Amino acid sequence: MAFTAIGALALTGCGDDGDGGKSKADGGGSEGGKDSASSVVLPKLNGEKISVAAVWTGPEQASFVKVLKEFEKRTGATVTFVPAQDPIVNFLGTKIAGGQPPDVAMIPQVGAIQQAVAKKWAKPAGTGAKAQLAKNYSKVWQDLGAVDGTQYGVYFKAANKSLIWYNAKAFENAGAKEAKTWKDFLATAETVSASGVTPVSVAGADGWTLTDWFENVYLSQAGPDKYDQLAQHKIKWTDPSVKDALTTLGQLFGKPSLIAGGADGALQTEFPASVTQTFTGGDQPKGAMVFEADFVGVNIQQTKAKIGTDAKVFPFPAVGAESPVVTGGDAAVALKDSKGAQALLTWLASSDAAKIAAEQGGFISPNKALDVAAYPNEVQRTIAQALIAAGDDVRFDMSDQAPQSFGGTPGKGEWKSLQDFLKNPKDIAGTQAKLESDAAKAYKS
Repeated sequence: MAFTAIGALALTGCGDDGDGGKSKADGGGSEGGKDSASSVVLPKLNGEKISVAAVWTGPEQASFVKVLKEFEKRTGATVTFVPAQDPIVNFLGTKIAGGQPPDVAMIPQVGAIQQAVAKKWAKPAGTGAKAQLAKNYSKVWQDLGAVDGTQYGVYFKAANKSLIWYNAKAFENAGAKEAKTWKDFLATAETVSASGVTPVSVAGADGWTLTDWFENVYLSQAGPDKYDQLAQHKIKWTDPSVKDALTTLGQLFGKPSLIAGGADGALQTEFPASVTQTFTGGDQPKGAMVFEADFVGVNIQQTKAKIGTDAKVFPFPAVGAESPVVTGGDAAVALKDSKGAQALLTWLASSDAAKIAAEQGGFISPNKALDVAAYPNEVQRTIAQALIAAGDDVRFDMSDQAPQSFGGTPGKGEWKSLQDFLKNPKDIAGTQAKLESDAAKAYKS
């Protein structure tokens, strides 16, 4: 896909809700007091304390903290990272009930943003954040953070969730090739299997990965219009299009020999392990391929494998006419209508903030003003280009658009139904019925 990087854009201050005051560009910052390349003007927040809640841990948290540290340098604020748990709406509800809501929360589901607005927790984004969004983001990313036409969320982090990562050595030994279609993908899996290596590592212990498998198959097979209808529950999960997608997915899940550890093993494999077991063990890994988003790169970095050499990637294979582009993301939402909270939203919508995170690896930004040269390797640059080039044609993770009780809670709803399907992929009708029953209750409430 064609891609043009857009240079950094200057934002003029017009108020005190995150876009006024002085920045490093005005002589108010770090080394030397100048940063002529600054793309955003931030207010002085000397001594103001700001807390930010997110579910990130490990390298993801460390990367985000670096972004917050730069915000501190530029504004004089003190920012505290608050570790959160899934489901984040429940976590935030506890904090709010206790009178200690964070100033900003990084919310990973569209449905959760809508719930935060409905509960009157969320505060609208100020003019500074909205100005940065208008300059740096495609309409689809602005719309995803809006509720009833009011902007609340700033999507700082995105995910290209339509990727198959593979162990290059295992592929080479098997004589296997990257697959462009689902039929080719199954054939590649059989080729790898014949070489003595189990082809696919599935993180069945984490139900969210199974929703991503389904969504990629469904989007490519049923098309974007049906995808939108199912995401909004305008068609039922008993629809024939869901049957078709589950049938297709069952072509993989129904062959235990193609899945590392079989169904039982997959159901005990959490996402980080699904990645590391693909890129450890030399040319005899437990699995040769693993499906998931660009953030797989973070976990690969915990092994000795080198991205682009030992670990390679190709787009999720097309089931229908085209390869799907399913995305996810984390949006910053203000829970306090303070100068500091609004300034942080403005910062996170800037290309300066995106650049810091991109340089750490394992991160993709929906910010189209970010120069892709910021990404640390060609693999990540290609992944980011594909996401940006898709523009408004991307489709956001379906389960993340659903009410959290259906699409985002461990052991319940869609996560649980698809785990049961992985265990018994022949029960398509039963899976559809359970999905519809749970969805009907969740969307009604």
